[in-house]
Amino acid sequence: MKAIGYYHPRPVTDAAALVEFELPVPQPGPRDLRVAVRAVSVNPVDVKVRASAQPPQGEARVLGFDAAGVVEAVGAEVTLFQPGDEVYYAGSLIRPGTNTELHLVDERIVGRKPATLSFAQAAALPLTTITAWELLFDRLGVARGATSEDAILIVNGAGGVGSILTQLARKLTGLTVIATASRPETIAWCGEMGAHHVVDHRRPLNEGLAEAGFKQVRYIAGLTATERHLPAIAEAIAPQGQLALIDDPKILDIVPFKRKSVSVHWEFMFTRSMFQTADMLAQHRLLTEAASLVDAGVLRTTMTADLGRIDAANLRRAHEAVESGRSIGKTVLAGF
Repeated sequence: MKAIGYYHPRPVTDAAALVEFELPVPQPGPRDLRVAVRAVSVNPVDVKVRASAQPPQGEARVLGFDAAGVVEAVGAEVTLFQPGDEVYYAGSLIRPGTNTELHLVDERIVGRKPATLSFAQAAALPLTTITAWELLFDRLGVARGATSEDAILIVNGAGGVGSILTQLARKLTGLTVIATASRPETIAWCGEMGAHHVVDHRRPLNEGLAEAGFKQVRYIAGLTATERHLPAIAEAIAPQGQLALIDDPKILDIVPFKRKSVSVHWEFMFTRSMFQTADMLAQHRLLTEAASLVDAGVLRTTMTADLGRIDAANLRRAHEAVESGRSIGKTVLAGF
């Protein structure tokens, strides 16, 4: 079967940064689905791994986490799906990736594909939906459906996670949603996703909040550049507020939060699959609920670019777009 990966970390402009090769058809484990991959999307984690993680000598690493496809075969203990089911999921950091014609994934982290979306549109959603959902409801503990006088500040509202987090917060909670963006097109996108206010993250965050009518906010989602924004976050967050972050600051000095009794949370959507936690099934449930919300018109896909078939050249283009830091929503590829 066809697969795409890399043998050595290289700049994305190098033709050998991602290459095509053949692999044997994988056999499902007890809880595995073997999925015929129809579409994938590219996330910052793909770029980070490709640029820095050296595979074992002589071996290639297959990247890719988001996928949408059709179940082709199932393991002996599978109960949630059967061959022919259309699914979407975000895979595992410790297993081979989705940039391959046939892929193995644990059924407990898979959801049914939204019926109203194409495979490409669905492939844009899993990783960012899991991340945003867990950040909002599991880490920050925001209540669903309740009216609230509180607000959430989403730093980088036009990125993949920010795009779906804005939708979830606007549609499923009573929070006032404040997103950050800097370019006309990203500001407009945040508004489309449902942000009540959009502030410029090139300026101190507290200045933009004040102009939007907020002195402080209870919840802040640090999706990018948390280290740079940390002094402004410390000023903008309310006493007993909560910060959740997903990026990788080299230094995270949270001492300034002590006087406000601020709690700090990490969100890493691969934790459940990496450690085989007892609640792995939560990701199956949330992806299935998210699919129902999409089909009901509550949530929408965040796909903004389809670069064509799944091959090495197009994947390099997608990685380059993510590396640029200027992409909006999600970039997908569909079909081998």
